Amino acid sequence: MNIAVNTRILLKNKLEGIGWFTYETLKRIAINHPEHKFFFIFDRPFDKEFIFSDNITPIVIGPQARHPVLFYYWFEKSVSKILKQINADIFISPDGYLSLSTDVKSIAVIHDISFMHNPKDFPVGVRNYYQYFFPRFAKKANRIVTVSDFSKHDIANQFSITPENIDVVYNGSNEIYKPSSGEEQNETKKKYTNRNDYFIFVGALSPRKNVANLLSAFEIFKTRTKSNLKLVIVGEKLFKTKKIKAAFNRMSSKNNVIFTGRLSPKKLKELYGAALALTFVPYFEGFGIPIIEAMNCDTAVITSNATSMPEVAGDAALFVNPQSINSIAEAMMKIYENKELRKELIEKGKIQKQKFSWDKTAEKFWKSIEKVLNE
Repeated sequence: MNIAVNTRILLKNKLEGIGWFTYETLKRIAINHPEHKFFFIFDRPFDKEFIFSDNITPIVIGPQARHPVLFYYWFEKSVSKILKQINADIFISPDGYLSLSTDVKSIAVIHDISFMHNPKDFPVGVRNYYQYFFPRFAKKANRIVTVSDFSKHDIANQFSITPENIDVVYNGSNEIYKPSSGEEQNETKKKYTNRNDYFIFVGALSPRKNVANLLSAFEIFKTRTKSNLKLVIVGEKLFKTKKIKAAFNRMSSKNNVIFTGRLSPKKLKELYGAALALTFVPYFEGFGIPIIEAMNCDTAVITSNATSMPEVAGDAALFVNPQSINSIAEAMMKIYENKELRKELIEKGKIQKQKFSWDKTAEKFWKSIEKVLNE
């Protein structure tokens, strides 16, 4: 079979949630299925590290699709044309975008549809594109793959899709995320926080990640405890970061907040492993990979009681109301003051994390692909 894949999101040193899903699943699927030909479709020059096996043919077509007008042209013109040229049997899109102008069978991986619930979090052009096209992509797809039961039911309800046509394929965690030794933890604290304990947040700095409320909660925590504890924020800004800037500027303890930008998995592993807890409190999430990454590093987790996060964290996290700054601050206080609670969460995390791996993700994803190939 000729399997075409939208790989425009595979960008060296710029992988986030959807990018990691794409990388980890396609690597395993292509290597495990040498009987098929894979055509990876990029919108710009690609890095050779993304060509995982000999049965992959990379194709670069323009224009670079990073704007709603270019999204439309790339998928409706360029992708449609190349699918015909390579005689594709199926088109797989790990970021959910499809071509409406092709008759080739398709699978859309729709991780979440936060743009339907929180449209003001997105630039106007992007929001309008998503709200117009994604319901159409969902109906066009032969099957939809998503990353949680929450997202499955949300997509089915919002887009009037039969739930049986949606497969849940949980995310995994990079194998590099493992517990750190005491010596490694000390070195990490020395490097980043002047030997002080810290909370960590990991994620793109966009409105739904709720970093503004996290900063405000940390300010309350600092006022109450008078501790030397720091807050390390890992991630690059995505868009609409005015609230984050305003919350940061209001802080009297802003010198205790450390912005690292995007980090490599190796450096992120070090920071997870030495943290007092992950403070990951978005108000909307399709899955929340940092929850599993932290658990794999034996780090306690504070997360939101909203959308998919209770499903992913199980009983192995301290849950907060992401809309309540006091709720987040109180959870920080509990983690800081109660060593036994931290230990309990870590032990539960060791059990919960076993539900998730990229091997399991790739296996389930391939089963969805096979369903469409065999139709």
